[in-house]
Amino acid sequence: MAHSAISQATSLTFSDKLCISMPSIDLKAARSRSQYIVCMSVQQASKAKVSVSPLSLEDAKEPPLNIYKPKEPYTATIVSVERIVGPKAPGETCHIVIDHDGNLPYWEGQSYGVVPPGENPKKPGSPHNVRLYSIASTRYGDSFDGKTASLCVRRAVYYDPETGKEDPSKNGVCSNFLCNAKPGDKVKITGPSGKIMLLPEDNLNATHIMIGTGTGVAPFRGYLRRMFMESVPIKFNGLAWLFLGVANTDSLLYDDEFTKYLSDYPGNFRYDRALSREQKNNKGGKMYVQDKIEEYSDEIFKLLDEGAHIYFCGLKGMMPGIQDTLKRVAEERGESWEQKLSQLKKNKQWHVEVY
Repeated sequence: MAHSAISQATSLTFSDKLCISMPSIDLKAARSRSQYIVCMSVQQASKAKVSVSPLSLEDAKEPPLNIYKPKEPYTATIVSVERIVGPKAPGETCHIVIDHDGNLPYWEGQSYGVVPPGENPKKPGSPHNVRLYSIASTRYGDSFDGKTASLCVRRAVYYDPETGKEDPSKNGVCSNFLCNAKPGDKVKITGPSGKIMLLPEDNLNATHIMIGTGTGVAPFRGYLRRMFMESVPIKFNGLAWLFLGVANTDSLLYDDEFTKYLSDYPGNFRYDRALSREQKNNKGGKMYVQDKIEEYSDEIFKLLDEGAHIYFCGLKGMMPGIQDTLKRVAEERGESWEQKLSQLKKNKQWHVEVY
């Protein structure tokens, strides 16, 4: 609803309904002076969800898998490339929207493979190897029409340890291709792949604890848009708790989206940031995600005991520190972490995708 329309409207409130009486926006002049009344619950009024299509994307019982393979990838088109970190962020992270025209459907938590142009230096005459990227959008994409997918890509840059200068010959081939891409450029895509990070939707009251570092936030952005932004048949009523670890405030990714869910759905969403270069942990060292996990460990363990799902996504270097923290916390509670972990895996509550 446009702001100008609201300013002309008279608002009447009774019970829990918000009723707005406003001039009809009708092309027929004869009816232009008539009034109509829009009624909606106050809850809906404050957080209207975005309609998506085609809803037939909800029909499949199984996730799509490997529709396009590396030998015959799908040629998609770049819609937009946007730098999404501030000037003080170490490194550059881009949000890249890709048009697949509905030919490469996927579910939240899956990955696309990207085959960068050029030939593989290790196998002359052959294409580059596929690079996997977690998809950062829901199945409906950022334009809500089921025709695009978004990737969150950090540009991989190599600095010579002796000179401290960038060595372009050793820069990441695929991340630089994607971050340098222009609207209209073609990109070869494979997949979708992956089942481990799919969002279980059998229990809409479940708790989902998401732990991401850097671009590892990608699948969680997809989950949260599905839970809180899109008008889909699945009505989430559980708890989503996101822990995001980045270097500093300028490095935060999709922070405006997450902050909005926090104000719109305070009972269903929690959001904790670990900024390693700006915050200190309780021992006076840098604040990493595992320090945030330790801070809330009693609550997290209780939620896991009650059946919560826990997800980890990011660079593989994040896991040892997190596992050590969880092990130490378990032992302090008089529990065996090994036993607990094997139980979580057996119950399919433990989801890890690191790269």
